[in-house]
Amino acid sequence: MKQSLKQNKALILGATGGIGSEVANQLSNAGWYINALKRRAHTMSEKKNITWFEGDALNQADVEAAAEDCQIILHGVNPAGYKNWGTLVLPMLDNTIAVAKKTGACIVLPGTIYNYGPDAFPVIHETSPQNPTTKKGRIRVEMERRLQGFANSGGKVIIVRAGDFFGPSAANSWFSQGLIKPNQAIKNINNPSEINIGHQWAYLPDVAKVMVKLIETRDTLDSFSTFHMNGFWDEDGVQMAKSIRRVVERSTGRTPNICAFPWWQIRFLTPFNQTLKELMEMKYLWQNTIRMDNSKLIQQLGYEPFTPIDKALENTLKELNCLN
Repeated sequence: MKQSLKQNKALILGATGGIGSEVANQLSNAGWYINALKRRAHTMSEKKNITWFEGDALNQADVEAAAEDCQIILHGVNPAGYKNWGTLVLPMLDNTIAVAKKTGACIVLPGTIYNYGPDAFPVIHETSPQNPTTKKGRIRVEMERRLQGFANSGGKVIIVRAGDFFGPSAANSWFSQGLIKPNQAIKNINNPSEINIGHQWAYLPDVAKVMVKLIETRDTLDSFSTFHMNGFWDEDGVQMAKSIRRVVERSTGRTPNICAFPWWQIRFLTPFNQTLKELMEMKYLWQNTIRMDNSKLIQQLGYEPFTPIDKALENTLKELNCLN
């Protein structure tokens, strides 16, 4: 009797979030079976190849039950509403690591640029020193330190760092919370960048494609592998805003204004809004030209998936209901 091949199966933590939902969909389309953990999983509708598990990433037993037979754990989860981020993020990751040690699963993490401080600017490589100046950056460094320890003890880790997310499923992002407003016609585009300060953006479906490609080739990777994406490079800090305006003009006939982001207002509102508080802490990213180099990714895959910016923005703004 011919032995059946083991099914490709992945656990997605944060499957309703931006990157989690994109990776889940793309892995599913590639023939993978997906287990997804969610606090209120009974509210989720069924999707092809996706099985929902009710539970919490803060409960190791819940994570372990959902990870059964999974070769991959995508750790894309954040505390609800980003509340208590600093105290909850590391315990969540510790549960993922503990479960991966038991199951042998490879951990995949959506990384950020927050790990790096001014001594690594303006061009950042995977091996650049990590000396962040923010609390959030220091927590990110600690997350990677713990993942490095897991890899050193026999585990496998893939980290993909990219610019600011935007895309149809990126509801909680700089793009959808800062530049435009979902479910509203775009009359003004609030641009956070200073003049002639470059900024890096990442279209979520492209990020997910990179992750899926790396997952499929994980046997060829080092036990602890980090990769940087180039994404859409806004060379002078106004190209993203101009692209949004161009897409809106073509779709609606209206020409939005490009305005300076009201940082002064945000400063007064941060005590009452956690998302705005997070935005304010990361203001330095809009005041310095910072670019991640993707040479290592190109060497590994031969290319970086890239959706032309106008098409990516059209898809995004349609889904965010901004082109009516």
